[in-house]
Amino acid sequence: MIGELQTKLSRLKAILSRYDGAVVAFSGGVDSTFLLSVAAEVLGERVLAVTISSPFEIQREVDEAKAFTSALGVEHQLIEIDDLCLDEFRTNPPDRCYHCKKDLFSRMLEIAEERGFSVLEASNCDDSEDYRPGLKAIHELGVGSPLVEAGLTKQDIRTISRERDLPTWDKPSMACLASRIPYNEPITLEKLKQVGDGEQFLYDLGFRSCRVRHHGALARIEVPPGDIGLLMREPMRKKIAEHFRELGFTYITVDVEGYRTGSMNENLDL
Repeated sequence: MIGELQTKLSRLKAILSRYDGAVVAFSGGVDSTFLLSVAAEVLGERVLAVTISSPFEIQREVDEAKAFTSALGVEHQLIEIDDLCLDEFRTNPPDRCYHCKKDLFSRMLEIAEERGFSVLEASNCDDSEDYRPGLKAIHELGVGSPLVEAGLTKQDIRTISRERDLPTWDKPSMACLASRIPYNEPITLEKLKQVGDGEQFLYDLGFRSCRVRHHGALARIEVPPGDIGLLMREPMRKKIAEHFRELGFTYITVDVEGYRTGSMNENLDL
């Protein structure tokens, strides 16, 4: 590991050592897996990983989070959340993530208070460059962001994760299923199931990075540009079209720009 990354990792460990204990928001993604692994190394048994279980989370991700915490030997707790009960979430305004994060971290703070721990989350230094209203809730509630404090970027985290032999070092970025539905279009269980089942089908076909964007009767599929040819090749194309019609979509399209995070933000006036 080169000197700069070693310095950042040492800084992160020093930051974590200041805490009496940590409740870590753990999605099973690249950043939170890295944070949890280092927190467990520094704090030992004074770490609790908390993962959301909800209709808008990808079940595969929850299962992988369970497996990782079990292998790491870290206590793990699932929080059942159904933010479809919140008008501020269900109506899907552009600041939807703010209301979701505020609900989640408020519950985590209650858990942490019982143990005398602090709540930590895994934003990195690159996240401030994207539209992330959930960061406002994190700041308002005083949740710690040690990866930001240590100056770690996404690439830093992937590089160090590979050095630490973490299984997520090259894992594609993920986001909750609600992000597949255009802003101001109501979020329903049916829509979440459609995009979730569609993405799992594509994942099972070998597309590790993919999104299914829900536009009513139309499904907009995003895969990396280099995978578009494979997706359109027979019999793959026909198989995908048939499955998506079974899910309830009338029109199945492929976005020629390819997969990119946050494509639903492109029409926002930020």
